Amino acid sequence: MAEELPQSVLFCCDHNAVRSPMAEGIMKKLYGSRVYVQSAGVKSDMEIDGFSIAVCDEIGVELARHRTRSFDEMEQWGDDLSSFDLIVALSPASQRRALELTRVFHLDVIYWPIMDPTGLGETRLAKLDAYRQTRDQIASHLKERWGCPGETK
Repeated sequence: MAEELPQSVLFCCDHNAVRSPMAEGIMKKLYGSRVYVQSAGVKSDMEIDGFSIAVCDEIGVELARHRTRSFDEMEQWGDDLSSFDLIVALSPASQRRALELTRVFHLDVIYWPIMDPTGLGETRLAKLDAYRQTRDQIASHLKERWGCPGETK
């Protein structure tokens, strides 16, 4: 049975360039304005990944304007982690960092083991297939936890 949507969710991964922006975009598409969604990385030393943009575009999720940001940049920009109801870590490093940063707050940090598609596949088609698998894993986790859009809760 699907859980009730939280008011706010932060997705995090290593660089905020592949998995967490995908999760942010897909959640916004599925659940719209019913939940406030953001994403961040342990680091923000990369731009949004072109393969992530391409595979999300296939399902109507626009990521091209996404700007990467780190937990540290969130803090510098005035975003308070304690204002989120839930943090979903999509990599072990981001889970460790989220737990470290929120140890004094009363909020849940959960981990979803989502495949990192970077570096997989030799050809463009093989790379796109790996990124599609990651995209679909994220969508599956979202629907498992919060149900399919349109379901009332």
